[in-house]
Order: sequence, then structure tokens, then C-alpha cells
Amino acid sequence: MNRQISIISLTEAGLHLAKQLQQHLPEAKQVHKPKPFVQSVQAAFNAGDALIMICATGIVMRTLAPVLDNKLTDPPVLVLDELGHFVIPLLSGHEGGANDWAAYIAKAISAQLVITTANAYIRPSYAVGMGCERGCSEAHLKDLLMDALAQADLSLEKIHSINSIDIKADEDGLISLAKNLNLPFLCFDKNQLGAVEHLLSVKSEYVYNTVGVYGVAESAALVSAQKHTQSTSELVLNKIKTDKATCAIARSYARNDRLSE
Repeated sequence: MNRQISIISLTEAGLHLAKQLQQHLPEAKQVHKPKPFVQSVQAAFNAGDALIMICATGIVMRTLAPVLDNKLTDPPVLVLDELGHFVIPLLSGHEGGANDWAAYIAKAISAQLVITTANAYIRPSYAVGMGCERGCSEAHLKDLLMDALAQADLSLEKIHSINSIDIKADEDGLISLAKNLNLPFLCFDKNQLGAVEHLLSVKSEYVYNTVGVYGVAESAALVSAQKHTQSTSELVLNKIKTDKATCAIARSYARNDRLSE
């Protein structure tokens, strides 16, 4: 996780658990009985810290309620009982990655994972979409991809494919990038990409006049994510660009037994 992690405890038993957690999360900051409590926790949340709260869920909700914004921007929050029997992803389960994070911690300390979100039995699938000028180098494309992953707080292992428009099917830089990252390189025609036009963050008339779609990177990512799980997709990273290439990341959800081969 690229965020600062704060482990906050209130009791001696909670402090013991916090020290145990820090063995698995050495980058985490441990805070015991912060004062003033409400202001300290809210400040960490507003700073974007991922929070592990070792206390009652009621305390967490009353403390954070005034500063909650929305699930797309709020940092992940986990709640653990002071004995470490249960791990609950309380906020930003999907969008912030709290569910996956909670699963990791539950396994590390042999606790029971308690997921209450509607998508408890499904998992996210991520697809990268890329466009570029003719002859763009693999190195340039890789730098852009790594920047995109960092901005989306995702690891490369989460990505199932790199995707583009069919006129880029012979683009050496994209082909080499996918091959060296051991990822499929998939291309779609303008009719397939046009089907997700309504999901684009921005529409470029120039791109449309050039290749027949309003955006290559976002469209390719959305279509691929959708096809991979046979369910609706959404952008988790709107198009970012350099002077030579564009990149976007999309996500969809599916039950484990529905992921396409």
C-alpha cells in the first residue's frame, strides 16, 4: 500500500496487538492513545492515511462521520477488536482496497475476516488501456504505465492485460511492453470501443476524427475489463498522458467462478 498507515490503539491489550501488527506492516506508524483523540484521528484521515483502528466500531464511526467524503476518495479504514479476533474493513472496501488489505492482515494474525459489503463474494479485475504515437518506445510506455499504477495505488500483479485499438496491433513498443511484463496485449476495433463512449471521462474530437473513437486508452481499458468479467466496468484512473502516449486503468467485478480464461 502506497499510503501512510496509522495503527491507533486505546487500551493496553490494543497496544499489544498494534505491536504485533507492526511486525507485518513495518512501514506503519503506531499511535497509542492519541490526544486530542478526535482531532488526531480526523487529521490522519484527512491526510489520506490508511487507518487501523483497534477499538469499537462505534467509536470509529462517531469520530470519522464529520469528515467522511465519498467512497472514491476516502482512505481505507479497518477496525480490529483489541484481542485481534476479528478484522473488519469499515470504509472504502472496494475503491480504497480495504477488503483486500483486511484479508492480508487477517491471514497474517490468524484473525476472522468480516466483510459486509454487497460485493463480498466477488473480486476486482483491472485492465490497462494505452494509446501512443507511431514508433513510441517501450521504455517511454513503461514509464507511463508505472506512473499510472502509482497514481491508482495498484501493483502490476493486479493487471490482467494491456489493451489498445486495433490499428495499434502492430505497434512494436506496446507489443514488447506486454511481452516483457508477461501480460496479454489485446486490441479492439472502433465499434467495440464506441460501446463504452458514455463511460469516458473526456471526449476528444481530434482523436475521434483520427481513429473513429473519442478516446483510445480509456475505451480500451473499459472494454477489456468488461469482457474479462462479463460485467460492467468503470474507470479507476482517468487518462493520463505524455507528449507521446496515453494510459488509463479500468476495473470490473465478477464472482471468482465467472472470470474468463
